[in-house]
Amino acid sequence: MSADLAGRLAHLEQRVQQLEDERAVAQVVAAYGPLVDGGDDARVAALWDPDGVYDVDELLMTGRAEIAAMVRSPAHQRWIAGGCAHVVGPPHVTVTGDDAVAVCHSLMVVHDDGRFVVRRATANRWRLRRGAEGWQVVDRTNRVLDGRAEAPRLLSAGIFGNGSPGDEA
Repeated sequence: MSADLAGRLAHLEQRVQQLEDERAVAQVVAAYGPLVDGGDDARVAALWDPDGVYDVDELLMTGRAEIAAMVRSPAHQRWIAGGCAHVVGPPHVTVTGDDAVAVCHSLMVVHDDGRFVVRRATANRWRLRRGAEGWQVVDRTNRVLDGRAEAPRLLSAGIFGNGSPGDEA
């Protein structure tokens, strides 16, 4: 095999791996809504690294046990029983080696008196790491899009920066 062909093949393999990694990360992000709306506490928690963090405006969960407990909580079970959908928009994924950052919007839509209403619209930044169990969430930060500056910065930092909430484009 010529050096040119070997180089092109190596480049192609690298590009395919990048695409596979981006898709795998997007699949983890996309799994959250159906699993949490299905009340599958164990599978929701398994999306996270064992010591992973889920930081929602009013709630900070650390570790799989706390994340699973949120899914089992009476409040969350009431949302499911009343009809709700956690709709996670398509993520913008950046993979660097065994680390990834994904940013997206999410909506919580609830059934209310015969109609569906958006209860929350949030900015989301997911940090993931590839390990022995595949891609898992290291931390997810989620902020309500209610006019405060932190929420849009979370989105743009995940695309143009390293994904930290205080990053600037």
